[in-house]
Amino acid sequence: MPRAGLTGNDVVASAAGLADEIGFQGVTMGLLASRLGVRSPSLYKHVGGLADLQHRLATLALTELGEVVRDAVQGKAGRDALAAMMIAMRGYVSAHPGRYAATTGAETTGPDDPLEVASARVIASIAAVLRGYGIAEGEMTHAIRAIRSTMHGFAILDPDESFEWMIGFIDRGLRPQAS
Repeated sequence: MPRAGLTGNDVVASAAGLADEIGFQGVTMGLLASRLGVRSPSLYKHVGGLADLQHRLATLALTELGEVVRDAVQGKAGRDALAAMMIAMRGYVSAHPGRYAATTGAETTGPDDPLEVASARVIASIAAVLRGYGIAEGEMTHAIRAIRSTMHGFAILDPDESFEWMIGFIDRGLRPQAS
């Protein structure tokens, strides 16, 4: 019997907090059940198992990241938008390392998957910033991948002294070159 008032969202939120505390790979159904004060089988009334929980956790993380990035870049353009986006992304990863780890390698099940929708929102925000640099649509996928991989590296390695330099480096590289 599930704990009265416990919902799937409660389970995912608790898993997110646990992942940030102990690392994504350390989250188990047993540990999560203990944290929630229920027995492990009770969790299966709310999530379909560990894989489902991980998928939902990745969806939560990308939804939150998308909101953070969207809010950070709103009303900004050029280097200001780029810096705001990168600082917001880095800040989210620093504050929520376990949640962010859930997004790495997470696979979607199709276009209606909430994880796909959340991922698309993050990518759309990155694309909006890049459009401010005049990146052609044919180059957009490459530019988005470059930004995402750079941010992933900086989020994982966290070299503070190089972060501001990296923003300037990317900004200069995205600007149109004089012929």
